[in-house]
Amino acid sequence: MSQQQTPARPIWEDPGDGKIRIIDQRRLPQDLVISELNSVDDVISAIYEMMVRGAPLIGVTGAYGVYLALANAGQQTDLQDIARECDRIKAARPTAVNLAWAVDRTLEKAAAASPERRVETARQDAAAIAEQEAENSYRIGRHGLSLINEIAGQKPGSPVNILTHCNAGWLACIKGGTATAPVYAAHEEGVPVHVWVDETRPLNQGARLTAWELGAAGVPHTVITDNAGGHLMQKAMVDLVIVGTDRTTYTGDVANKIGTYLKALAARDNNIPFYVALPSSTFDWQIRDGVGQIPIEERDPDEVRYMPGFEKIDENLLMPKTSPAANYAFDVTPARLVTGFITERGVCRAEEAAIRELFSPKLSVSNFYTDQ
Repeated sequence: MSQQQTPARPIWEDPGDGKIRIIDQRRLPQDLVISELNSVDDVISAIYEMMVRGAPLIGVTGAYGVYLALANAGQQTDLQDIARECDRIKAARPTAVNLAWAVDRTLEKAAAASPERRVETARQDAAAIAEQEAENSYRIGRHGLSLINEIAGQKPGSPVNILTHCNAGWLACIKGGTATAPVYAAHEEGVPVHVWVDETRPLNQGARLTAWELGAAGVPHTVITDNAGGHLMQKAMVDLVIVGTDRTTYTGDVANKIGTYLKALAARDNNIPFYVALPSSTFDWQIRDGVGQIPIEERDPDEVRYMPGFEKIDENLLMPKTSPAANYAFDVTPARLVTGFITERGVCRAEEAAIRELFSPKLSVSNFYTDQ
């Protein structure tokens, strides 16, 4: 590992030596640490330990994991062995649908190639997924900008106050982000915006990562406790809520970082628009009931018991050692609480008919990025 100038993306193939490198996001914002991915075990560790996180980035990392599995096995590999390695990768984070989708897509393309072309096919497909996710973020930003402009027109001279939860910026999405993409688009066009940044469990991803991103881009923002959002909405200090998602059903139920559901309830009670920004790769076309069917990851309770120290290396115990702790990483917001979705194809209502109309014909696992 090494420390160096901030890369343009959270994962990349180094043109000098062909190595796959990532930003270790656990160390931000205090330290910029770059790690190499050389094996499937490296990929699994990076995903599970949240060195990489965010649905689109997890998907791209998983696709590169297929490439590494093939590259390390050589041309004589048994594809069943590779499939088993892919199952291990997909099990690293069960909630984010992008991971399974990207791994399956890259494996499918590689398996269809000749043995001597499989490694290169997998590498090219992983790179192609990364490029498409970057393009998706740009399009999401342009579509979401119209929503911000509409609010800005109603309050000339005052900033549009946007609340977001977790980190759905370029660190999570290759480039631009999902929930933050409209914010960046507005800021770049001179539309005054201000972002309320939830701390966000697990691992305070909003306070550490979203605030770091927005600060580097010069976007005005304020970090708040996770439970402050409702108060701000009651006081008319929030104009719009935009969050990301790790998995969204084709009926409009949204799985996102724990606490998102509470923000949606508060937004509904205060008549504040609640939008979810996501690329098509984050839709789950198999699951209808998000609350009942989406698997919710439970992480190590020590992430609740201890707060990592940065100024001091030691972790700080936050609770009695004998008290049990639970660490649910996600919750599900029902479609009825979601105003709409901001996607690379446009903005739509959070209901099955509108989603299918926007993404018609229904896309299969292997061709999410066709017909654009």
